[in-house]
Amino acid sequence: MQLLTVNIGRLRPNARTDGPNGLSGIDKRPVEGPVEVRDPGPKGVGGSGLSGDAVSDLRHHGGSDQAVYAFAREDLDAWERELGGRTLANGVFGENLTTLGLDVSGALIGERWRVGADLVLEVTSGRIPCRTFAEHVGEQGWVKRFTQRGVTGAYLRVIDPGTVRAGDPVEIVHRPDHGITAALQFRASTTERTLLPSLLAAGEALHPEALRKAREYAAQQG
Repeated sequence: MQLLTVNIGRLRPNARTDGPNGLSGIDKRPVEGPVEVRDPGPKGVGGSGLSGDAVSDLRHHGGSDQAVYAFAREDLDAWERELGGRTLANGVFGENLTTLGLDVSGALIGERWRVGADLVLEVTSGRIPCRTFAEHVGEQGWVKRFTQRGVTGAYLRVIDPGTVRAGDPVEIVHRPDHGITAALQFRASTTERTLLPSLLAAGEALHPEALRKAREYAAQQG
């Protein structure tokens, strides 16, 4: 398992962003050399966990529980085939880390990865597509298509800070004993809400917003 590229975004115009001045950091591109990764702080205050990576809309993006976004190169390849051979460069889905040989959407909530020598990340949730993402990708009905596919990638929090670069190994150093994956969490939060109570098995490792929704739904259903 390997980190193919580390991808950084600068603020660029996006017609459908909620960020100030119509700017978004979703357009992420591979960079050379080492990149420092650390806990950016609470959502609404902290942005990306990667040094130099811009986050414009702090209400919906960034923060400790969405410090890093990862997506598998294999899943980008599958989208290339579905989109008629369109080339999808690493970082095009707004991911910070493009991986090879790692089932990112199938990662368990609370699963921990060591990337490079020091960085340890923990999976918190799948990624919910938004209109900024749709505008950036530029495909008709993108939010619906991405949701139906359900291959979400994974948001991660920083457990141990570190420095990473393209080519670093990725090692799974901890797997919880439940079966709640990033993809299952995504389905529960979008198309299959009856699955929400099952997310409680992931406990505090789950993204706090997803955990709150799961608890509320379980309470409503008795």
